[in-house]
Amino acid sequence: MAAYDNAEVLDITGPLDVFALANAVHREHGGHGALYRVEIAARGKDTIVVTSSGMRLVADAGWGESADIDTLLVPGGPAADDAPAELVEYLRLAAPLVRRIGSVCTGAFVLARAGLLDDRRATTHWREAELLRQRYPQIEVNEDAIYTKDGSVYTSAGVSAGIDLALAMVEEDHGRKLALEVARLMVLYAKRPGGQSQFSTSLLSQFREGGPLSPTLQWIQENYRERLDNETLAAHAAMSLRNFSRVFKREVGVTPAQFIERVRLDAAATLLEDTSLSMESIARECGFQSGEHFRLSFTRRFSISPSHYRQRFC
Repeated sequence: MAAYDNAEVLDITGPLDVFALANAVHREHGGHGALYRVEIAARGKDTIVVTSSGMRLVADAGWGESADIDTLLVPGGPAADDAPAELVEYLRLAAPLVRRIGSVCTGAFVLARAGLLDDRRATTHWREAELLRQRYPQIEVNEDAIYTKDGSVYTSAGVSAGIDLALAMVEEDHGRKLALEVARLMVLYAKRPGGQSQFSTSLLSQFREGGPLSPTLQWIQENYRERLDNETLAAHAAMSLRNFSRVFKREVGVTPAQFIERVRLDAAATLLEDTSLSMESIARECGFQSGEHFRLSFTRRFSISPSHYRQRFC
């Protein structure tokens, strides 16, 4: 784990604990030796890394000092944008020499600075996905994935998703049975259902503020319960239908119908969390044609059914 000051501590300790527990389970089943040798690397051996929580970690080695590295990971955190240039250069040089390299949370920005995500699929924390896309347009950002593998490069979503990534690596290395046992010990899903979108129901913040469609986007937020068609929206935006459709797709990145559905689904997620309304009532309240249409749309968006979503977030 290539650590640096002000990194998120769970980005570091979460994945490393997965590998340590894999060793423990291996020994419990009569295995000899360790499956993984876990090290934290920083500017130098015995360097004190002060994480974003204030917790201090002692480095086992300096960047570039460890030999025979199989898996190289970099954490995210508030300082990911300001990660030391020496670390970025080390990652760039080390990547061809290791079997796999990966990031946790906003550590994706550190990999991107090193050029390791160019022309690859990647993910990061849902709040930073759009920023990653804007800064590095050559990256295919999957904002809903818990983790992504593209060749030998792995990226994961926010904070605890680093644990999901490490579990996937254990399964890849030593099979599903071991990964499942480690997940049970950590009281976790071996593969959690759904994607990041189930943890984020804020929509307007994902789109450009101050653009030509801002008033119409806000109006949709306030009137999503009504029947909305492109003609009505174009009239509200004072545009021709053709120009409206073109500008909407350019500014928002999705069609008007897709945007409206996402607004309705965000509202539905809030009702699932905060009320005991039935699925049919939520469907009507949020402007869906039927309960079945709501269930299908919700499951397609969040990769989890409305009833399971309510169980997990209530």
